[in-house]
Amino acid sequence: MQARTVASALEQIIHYDNSGYVPLVIAGESIGCVNQQWLQRLITAHKDLFELRHGVLHGLDGATDFTSRSQQLHTAALTWRDSGWLNGWRDEKFMAYLQDGTPCFEMERAAFRPLGLTSRAVHLNGLCQLPNGEIHMWIGRRSPFKDVAPNRLDNLMGGGIAAGETLQIALEREGWEEAGIPASKLELLPQQALLLAERPVLRGLHREWLHVFDLWLSPQEIPQNQDGEVEAHILLPLTEVEQHIINGQFMSDAALVAIDCLSRLGYWGDDDHHLATLLNQVRSPVGSDVAIR
Repeated sequence: MQARTVASALEQIIHYDNSGYVPLVIAGESIGCVNQQWLQRLITAHKDLFELRHGVLHGLDGATDFTSRSQQLHTAALTWRDSGWLNGWRDEKFMAYLQDGTPCFEMERAAFRPLGLTSRAVHLNGLCQLPNGEIHMWIGRRSPFKDVAPNRLDNLMGGGIAAGETLQIALEREGWEEAGIPASKLELLPQQALLLAERPVLRGLHREWLHVFDLWLSPQEIPQNQDGEVEAHILLPLTEVEQHIINGQFMSDAALVAIDCLSRLGYWGDDDHHLATLLNQVRSPVGSDVAIR
């Protein structure tokens, strides 16, 4: 067990230099965070929508409701795509919320990162206890044809929650698409953790609440990907999962989820103190995601 080395990897996942980012205020609330490149793009190309005042970027001052905000941002995002500023267009919307959980607007998911908006995702740890009592974890290897993180390691399942989807619907949809898990095994599954993943990316700032679930499967239950996003699922002892985390073979969010799971399982025993302290920096009470920024 290599708790100190994993702690170093975790520090790299959860800590970053945010000095170059500017807060984004929409509908009177700080709702995003914009880097210098996107700040210049927004205040130059969209003077009618965005204005920098006293070090804070204010957006959509003239839009007073969900529909008008969504429409104006959709039009803006189309220009970013057509200008070559924005790739990976998905034709799928994410929802942005105000502090009290009220939907503020919906927007193309590829455009969330430029504005540093907070999205939501479900992640599923697949666990299996062998006849000898040893615990193994199901790990997904992403398809080599994926635009994002090809061949990288993932949890049993991980995917974004689309606008209009409930947490449960997203869990069941992603569980089936990525691992062939029937809804009956997921409908009463309790959520185990809520983690905030935040890091700079080429597109801007990735900020996402990860709703984490643990699913225990029997040795005879083998995940089967349905949508081509996962090349294979591999059942690994926890020592190998740990080593893959240290080697940087996991996607960042998946590594965070796996570390949290191993910590909750007591994998590091008495050496877990520093890891737990780091995890507490990104852990929040289950059910509190849209109320905490």
